[in-house]
Amino acid sequence: VEKVVSGAKGYFASENPIFTVALWNFGMKNSTIANLNAQGYNVITVPHSTSAEEILSLEVDGVVISDGPGDPRENDKAIQEIKKLLGKKPVLGLGLGHQLVALALGSKVSKHKYGHRGSNQPVKCLQGGNVYISTQNHGFDVVANSVTQGEILFVNVNDNSCEGIVYESLTAITVQFVPEACSIGNPVNPVYSKFVAFMEKEKANA
Repeated sequence: VEKVVSGAKGYFASENPIFTVALWNFGMKNSTIANLNAQGYNVITVPHSTSAEEILSLEVDGVVISDGPGDPRENDKAIQEIKKLLGKKPVLGLGLGHQLVALALGSKVSKHKYGHRGSNQPVKCLQGGNVYISTQNHGFDVVANSVTQGEILFVNVNDNSCEGIVYESLTAITVQFVPEACSIGNPVNPVYSKFVAFMEKEKANA
């Protein structure tokens, strides 16, 4: 990942803050900060080159690993830093972040034959069975049968590929799609509600 796509450190306040999170920027979409602010998170953005130790020193409630471009398998340094972070702070991985967490935990990522493109990708939550129509633009997938840590939580209805994993023991949840897809017509967003539960648990145990 080139430095030009990962930005610089910044602070973005929510109107009704509940938590403060570090957003590890690997080339995030412009809407990511606004979406996190809308959830009630103050957001501290840090560039991709930031170490796990530097992120932990911020004393945030959780860490969001952003989406971004490129082949996730090429991010060796980031994968090693993510290994150091997992289990120490609640984590939400988005897109590329979903893939990087999986690689850090020994799963495999492969190039998808066609990729998932567009705003009509159906994603099914295996807890409850709800189907959400999501926006996606990626060419790599976490190989479902390589996931040995964590539980697959979301799958793509069209090809049954892995779209999200929850790692209960590490207080982490990762998804391939934009979490806001789960908000449409649903009072409880399963992605953010799980991340919040992890952060609440972290605070209770502090």
